[in-house]
Amino acid sequence: MSGSDSNLVISYAELEGFFSDLVATAQARGIPCAITSGMACVHFGVAATTKDCDVLCAAENSEEFRELIAATGLRGLFPGYRGNISPPLDARWMQGGWTSHFIWKTKPEEACLDVFGRAPRGSSPWEKDLRGLYARPNVVAEMKWTSREKDWPFATALGGYMLDEGDLDGWRHLYDVDVLRRYAKQNPPPAHVVGLRPLLNLAPFTDTLRVKRLLLAERAFWSELDELRVRIYQKPLHAYTTAVRQGSLGDNLADSHQLRLECALAHLPLQPLRDYGLDRMIAEAKANVGVTVGPDVLEWLPTAENHFYGL
Repeated sequence: MSGSDSNLVISYAELEGFFSDLVATAQARGIPCAITSGMACVHFGVAATTKDCDVLCAAENSEEFRELIAATGLRGLFPGYRGNISPPLDARWMQGGWTSHFIWKTKPEEACLDVFGRAPRGSSPWEKDLRGLYARPNVVAEMKWTSREKDWPFATALGGYMLDEGDLDGWRHLYDVDVLRRYAKQNPPPAHVVGLRPLLNLAPFTDTLRVKRLLLAERAFWSELDELRVRIYQKPLHAYTTAVRQGSLGDNLADSHQLRLECALAHLPLQPLRDYGLDRMIAEAKANVGVTVGPDVLEWLPTAENHFYGL
């Protein structure tokens, strides 16, 4: 690529091709991994574009995947860890739900990759039944149950995509009353999903205001749980980030990785969510919803105990 071409904004097609090749190479080497989040939403037709890439990688294959990332160039540039805050891509921390962040410093926009060892809010092994280079829609949708308002329409769209495919677990991801009502006219939600999500007992969802309020409560619950999860991971990061900054060795990925390992051993717990207590997290999230939405909605909140798979 010429010098002038290297300064062009990276198109989505180029970005998708680059990360698809990375994941395809990893899979060919026996490294379980899959594209998820925004790029997966584009693949499933529920989003138009995205800037970054999120990838799930089996925690035990972290070293192999990191070595592949380090050797993969984009427009003649090789990656480094993104900022001082990124934990090392190492099995010990990936198994505990940490996320590693990488960057290719292309111009005028940089290319970024986030690597997860565990799918946030995952209720089953994400490695099961991959869609080629992509995580299956159910996994992607669960990762969209966040505190960010913009994620919920994607979760609903993925739920509809699943139902259109005949996957009844799509009922777990519908967070729009009109969409709920439309699918209820086709087929009622199955008992095994209703057991996980009490709101579905209200099918065919004719009491619009009541359903809207309970949808608000559900979203508030997942939002509270997500915010609490983020705070738990953020708490030890200040000391870790300070240590990385003080020992910074520049952008060389191998040297930076070794430094991050030393800093992580000193400052980052391996299992922060389990240390805090999973039941405690759920109880606190429910209590907050009881205050913000009302105590009467608590009996309608979905089951969350099974959404820490692998931790």
